Amino acid sequence: MSRTHDLRTLVGQLMIVGFDGATLTPEVRSMLMTVQPGGVILFARNIQEPRQTHALLAASQKQVATRLFQCVDLEGGTVDRLRDIVAPAPAVADVARTGRKALYREHGRILGEEANALGFNVDFAPVVDLGYDASLNVLTNRTASAEPSQTVAYTREFLRGLKDSHVLGCGKHFPGLGEANLDSHDTLPVVNKPLAKMWIEDLVPYRALHRQMPFVMCAHCAYPEVTEDNTPATLSRKWITGILRKRVGYKGIILCDDLDMGGVLAAAPIEDAARETLRAGADMFLVCRNQEHLMRAFEAVLREAERSSRFREIVETAAHRVMAFKRTSPALKRRTAPAPSDARIDRLRRKVWLFSEELRLAINAEATREI
Repeated sequence: MSRTHDLRTLVGQLMIVGFDGATLTPEVRSMLMTVQPGGVILFARNIQEPRQTHALLAASQKQVATRLFQCVDLEGGTVDRLRDIVAPAPAVADVARTGRKALYREHGRILGEEANALGFNVDFAPVVDLGYDASLNVLTNRTASAEPSQTVAYTREFLRGLKDSHVLGCGKHFPGLGEANLDSHDTLPVVNKPLAKMWIEDLVPYRALHRQMPFVMCAHCAYPEVTEDNTPATLSRKWITGILRKRVGYKGIILCDDLDMGGVLAAAPIEDAARETLRAGADMFLVCRNQEHLMRAFEAVLREAERSSRFREIVETAAHRVMAFKRTSPALKRRTAPAPSDARIDRLRRKVWLFSEELRLAINAEATREI
């Protein structure tokens, strides 16, 4: 294996990629074979029915030599990629308001079972942003509570439920979007909040659960009182290396949210964003929409690693952390389950329905006690 080919492999491990279509087109096959990404992520545009989704993930894996992170956003409520092919799962806010830890864990377990049945091994959930009024119009029912302790209680049990189902979870969006009133998909939110206050509020879930979070996803959001400029956290060495890695002590995989989002593209072209998130300390980044952007990000990182020995060292360190994680993670060492039968999907639908009914009764009981 030549030096260049080996470096291309390392760069690919730092990327989780999205693509269009419910089957692999020749163009997508070529992209996967060229980039050899560390992971793929599917969205509603890729998902038509259970066996098709399982087949699409299996086909993606066949194009890539190393084990893929096979990812989905599956939170329940507003963000539920499987709602139309399995069943709509309850929202985080509704589960959390019951105050029942057993239901928190069951929420994670059921969503994990859905993901696992279709071939996914990573769920980019739960959201651990605090549910402040400022972000209500953006985050809606995706948050557990405005109280850090209640958010920690829900998150701990939800992650345990995912683990029960052999699926890896992800805390997001570091360091916190609870005070952000703009959607980072479209533009760059700015949160004017000092680090001392964030440390005892927004950062509490990461401080309490950093050993339980396989992944942490960073936010395209600026915190000028912390960084003294409008650099997004996803491109900030102070946030990723200084605070998350060193001060919080997080040792898992740090992800940069989708580089195709307006929140980061407002701050830097995608080539710069890809390089700078790695320099800041991220291990991986997502490019989920534009295939041209995906290839531009890949080539920009590759060219910089060929040019700079210091940057190559950054790439090697991150890639080796990713590959070591894959080698040791029980969820990735497991053999992928076979394509789901109609009977298995029907059982999952019934589980979701029964859980929803149990949740409804719990919420009603809580409302009665409050009266």
